[in-house]
Amino acid sequence: MPGIGHLAVGLAAARVTRPPEGLERWLWAALLAAVSFVPDVDVLAFPLGIPYAAAFGHRGASHSLAFAGLSGCALGLAARLRGFPVLRVVLTVSLVMASHGVLDTFTDGGRGVALLWPFADGRYFAPWRPIPVSPLGMGIFSRRGLQVMSYECLLFLPLFVLAVWPRRFTRGG
Repeated sequence: MPGIGHLAVGLAAARVTRPPEGLERWLWAALLAAVSFVPDVDVLAFPLGIPYAAAFGHRGASHSLAFAGLSGCALGLAARLRGFPVLRVVLTVSLVMASHGVLDTFTDGGRGVALLWPFADGRYFAPWRPIPVSPLGMGIFSRRGLQVMSYECLLFLPLFVLAVWPRRFTRGG
């Protein structure tokens, strides 16, 4: 996925959750949007010579549920230092990050996703794969990449609508 769906999930999660006390809503949204992309840091494996199918290759360990949980816990520790509610941060960040790997299983290409790493080395796909895989790197700006992004915009439109839906106005506030 080129990230349109991941962005939609991050923004929608920010909309349906309350930011920690003392954290601006826009900053919470930016954090969750950023977190939604973190698993794709594994594209750095390509220039480092790490094979796609390796545990730390593309769609490997960083796309796993364990990585999502550990990352959520790490941000939870940072939240604790700032006096934010730890459990809310851990759960929200973990779920948003876990959604990345799960969404990638719905793509129609690649070598699958290591959702269960480190407990299993297998790569998994969902039984239904309606999301076309996009070109990597600068290929995202090719004709095919733009077509995939357009398709994802339509596919994830409900989440984008949810993310930007106006809040109810109350008296005095």
